[in-house]
Amino acid sequence: MNLTVLRTFALAAALAAPALHAAPLAVDVARSEVSFVSTQMGVPVPGKFRKFTVVLDFDAKKPEAAKASLEIDIGSIDAGSPDADGEVIRKPWLNAAQFPKATFTATAVKALSGNRFEATGPLTIKGRTKTVSAPFTLKTQGAAQTFEGAIQINRSDFGIGDGPWNDPETVAFEVQIRFRIVAQAPAAK
Repeated sequence: MNLTVLRTFALAAALAAPALHAAPLAVDVARSEVSFVSTQMGVPVPGKFRKFTVVLDFDAKKPEAAKASLEIDIGSIDAGSPDADGEVIRKPWLNAAQFPKATFTATAVKALSGNRFEATGPLTIKGRTKTVSAPFTLKTQGAAQTFEGAIQINRSDFGIGDGPWNDPETVAFEVQIRFRIVAQAPAAK
C-alpha cells in the first residue's frame, strides 16, 4: 500500500471518528415531563401529557451543534379529570382525531449565560406551525443531565379553543408549556 492510500484512510478515519462518537442522549421518560398551565376564569389549571418522545443530541460546549425534537401524543393529555381529558381532545380544542401529534424541532440552539440556553424552531399544534424560542437551563448531576424550561404560547395562534371558546374572558389565550427532560449519554457497547 502506498503512502497516499494510507493517508487517505487515516484522513477518512479521523473524519468519521466524531460521527461515530456522536449519539443522541438516552432520555429517561419516567423522570421527564411535558406539562402546561392554562387559566380558566382567572384560576390556573395545570395539566400534562403522559406520552411523548424526545430525541436529544446536546453538548453544552457546542450548543450550536445540538439536535432536539419533541413529539407529543395529544390523546395522552391529563387535564385533571376524565371529563376534562375528553373535552380538550375534541375538535374545538386540540382535535386529537385529526391532529394526533404536536411537534417541536430545534433548528438553532445558542448559549445564553452560565447553564442557560435557548432552542428555537417550529412548534406545530393542531396543524398550525409557529416559530418559538424555548429558554432552558441545564443541570448536571453525575451522568444525568436535566433540561428544564418553559415557553408561553397564545392558544389562538394554533386554533385551540375555536368558536365560543375563543373568548379570553373564559379561558385566557396565554398557555405556558413546561418541560423537564432527564437524559444521559448512552451506555457504551
